[in-house]
Amino acid sequence: MASGSAGATSSRPTDPPLPDRLPHQAWLEAPATQAVVRALTAAGQPVRFVGGCVRDALLDRPVTDVDLATPLQPEAVIRALEAAEIKAVPTGWTHGTVTAVVHGRPFEITTLRIDVETDGRHAVVAFTDDWQADASRRDFTMNALSAAPDRRVHDYFGGIADAMAGRVRFVGDPAQRLEEDVLRLLRLFRFQAHYGRELPTAKALDACRAFAPRLTRLAGERIRSELLKLLAAPDPTTAWRLMSDVGAADVLIGEPGDIDRLAGLVGLPGEGGDPIRRLAALLTGSAAAAAALADRLRLTGVERGRLLALRRAMGGAAGPMDTAAVRRAAYRDGVEAVRDVLFLSWSAAPEDTRYDGLIAALTDWSPPVFPLRGRDVLALGVPKGARVGTLLRAVEDWWIAGGFAAGPADCLAELRRLAAADINRG
Repeated sequence: MASGSAGATSSRPTDPPLPDRLPHQAWLEAPATQAVVRALTAAGQPVRFVGGCVRDALLDRPVTDVDLATPLQPEAVIRALEAAEIKAVPTGWTHGTVTAVVHGRPFEITTLRIDVETDGRHAVVAFTDDWQADASRRDFTMNALSAAPDRRVHDYFGGIADAMAGRVRFVGDPAQRLEEDVLRLLRLFRFQAHYGRELPTAKALDACRAFAPRLTRLAGERIRSELLKLLAAPDPTTAWRLMSDVGAADVLIGEPGDIDRLAGLVGLPGEGGDPIRRLAALLTGSAAAAAALADRLRLTGVERGRLLALRRAMGGAAGPMDTAAVRRAAYRDGVEAVRDVLFLSWSAAPEDTRYDGLIAALTDWSPPVFPLRGRDVLALGVPKGARVGTLLRAVEDWWIAGGFAAGPADCLAELRRLAAADINRG
């Protein structure tokens, strides 16, 4: 269990003591959480909260996922949950993980374990009742924390001090931890982006440099998850620069990345931390290279489409635009696509150039609906065929050029005029 103390001097104040208990938090005291704790402790074994929920509670950050650990083996966990009429799902049976679902909320429960064999991607585990041995297989000290239901925190590796100082530090030897699972290399930089205030140690960075080529062994889905989480950090620039310095960026995206453009984008007001937009800002290669990267990362269809559209649009700046031009573009290409292009253009523009007014012009603005349909053309006696679409597009272009101001009657009048002129030419 962690405790904090510092020796006072007459010339400088003492450091504040480190917390050894979780603060009171809604998730901790929620009926669903307490129901899971009661079910597991009723089976005669202790239970603790582990990992991110402990770390983030200590740092006063939002807690999204609540994970627990217990010496109970998976079969006993399921029996204990079912005895309490809690739904139990064996979500990671070979690694001892069962998910309890209470009122629609999941709680991941994992049996204490040790690694028996690892190959850099997968581990064979054995179950144990040794809490410190289980904590020792965690990646970073701030993630090796656990807390009892009475909120007492157990800290075997100085994780509380590291979390409070913003030190992302491996549990044990960095090279050994990367040898066990090279995904930890990406996690180091992801956690650095979200939690780091001090830089990783030279030993950790040297280990990352040595293991960076092994990132090619990871599945694209695992890389995608870590990469997008990293880029969604409030400011991932320093972490990306470090990742580029050790050669990991080249392995992941095929280049070091345009860090200056990323920094420019991150500094823009209202940018919002969209990871796909930030990934596009990093890329300097061809559209074909961006497509290959999207395939390698197994991006979703929507993510892939956005990345490629942005890569195509990054050939030049947005150019002189006003509110009307921006809204015309948004009508054609979609609001988010135009916002993306404006942000990326702004990130590479001269320092005194501003695009925030144009971006604001799209806030709370939805593209209007063109009031005419094909049946309106047919009602004028125009026969079915390509001419129907041609006339509709001509009226729509006129409507767009007028700032979408024309109503249904005006659009219909313009359609009649064009149709009549078409007939006269015939």
